[in-house]
Amino acid sequence: MDESNKKYSAFRVEEIGDKFLSSIKELDLPTIEEEEVLIKVHYSSLNYKDALSATGNKGVTREYPHTPGIDAVGIIEQSQSENFAVGEKVIATSYDLGMDTDGGFGEYIKVPSDWVVKLPNNMTMKEAMIIGTAGLTAGMSVLRLTESIKPEDGKIVVSGATGGVGSIAVSILSKLGYSVVAITGKESETEYLKSIGASEILLRNEIENFKNRPLLKPLFIGAIDTVGGVILENIIKCTSPLGVITCCGNVASPKLELTVFPFILRGVTLIGIDSQNYPMKYRKKVWEMLAEEWKLNQETLAHSEVTLEGLGEKIALILKGELKGRTIVKLA
Repeated sequence: MDESNKKYSAFRVEEIGDKFLSSIKELDLPTIEEEEVLIKVHYSSLNYKDALSATGNKGVTREYPHTPGIDAVGIIEQSQSENFAVGEKVIATSYDLGMDTDGGFGEYIKVPSDWVVKLPNNMTMKEAMIIGTAGLTAGMSVLRLTESIKPEDGKIVVSGATGGVGSIAVSILSKLGYSVVAITGKESETEYLKSIGASEILLRNEIENFKNRPLLKPLFIGAIDTVGGVILENIIKCTSPLGVITCCGNVASPKLELTVFPFILRGVTLIGIDSQNYPMKYRKKVWEMLAEEWKLNQETLAHSEVTLEGLGEKIALILKGELKGRTIVKLA
C-alpha cells in the first residue's frame, strides 16, 4: 500500500461552536521529518490531563481538532533518527505529547526522537502503560524521597492513594520496605489499599479537618502528595524535622496557605515533581528501575482495559473522581 494514502483511527476531539465533541475519525498517516519517528501505537492509557484535553480545557490543549493521549507505547514504523531503528519497541510520554501534539489515542503518532525511550527488556508494552506517566511520576517521586529517607526513619504518607500516581507510589514504597500511610476519600477502598501495601489508612476528611495551626504534631518523615490544597498544607505541618515531601498534583487546589515555620523550624523540604519535562537521563533511570528493582506485580494494581470506543465513558468517570487505578487503551 502507498503509505501516503494510508489511514488510521484516532479518538478525535473537535471544537464545534461552544462545545467540544469527540468521535472516532479516520486520519491520514503523518509524514515524519528529520529527527522524528513514526510509532505504531499498541497501548495508551488514560490520565486526568487527557480528560481535560478531551473536554476542551484550553490550559492543556489550545488548538482543536486534537487527539489526546499523553502516554503511548508501540513499535517504530519509520525513523529519521540514528538513535532508533524500525521495529524497536519504545515508550513515548510527557513533553507536548497529547497536549498540542496529537497523542496516544490514535493508532499512530509522530514525535521527536528525543521524546522517546526504548522499552526496558524486562517490561511488556502493556505493563509500560499500566505504569505510564502516572507510574513514571510516582517513580520520580520515590527516587527523590528515597535519596534522603530510609525505611527505618519513619512513616511515609501518600495522598490520592487510589489514583494512578498514588497507588503505584504506595506499591513501590511498600516493596522497598517503607511503612506507608494512604490518604483516600473512599473508605470503601481500605482493603484495596492494604492489598497494595498500605499499613495505615487516613481518610481525606480527617486530614482536611486537622486544627488550623502553623505547626501540628509530627506524624510523617516523608510524603508523596498528588492533590495539593489543604491536604498538602496539613501534610507539611505534620512532617517531622528534616522530613521530605514531593508534590506533583493540584487537583484539590494549586494554592497553599501556610507559614514558613515547617521549613524554618523543622527543616522540612518540599520538592516539586515535573514529569512533563523531566531530564531524559533520569527518565531512563526511572523506567529501568520500574522494570527491575521496583517491578510490581501488575495484578495487584487496579486497572481496566478499553478500546477507543470505550474512552468516552472512562473520561466522564475520571473527571468525577470515580475512576480507580489505571485505564489502559488498547489500539493494536
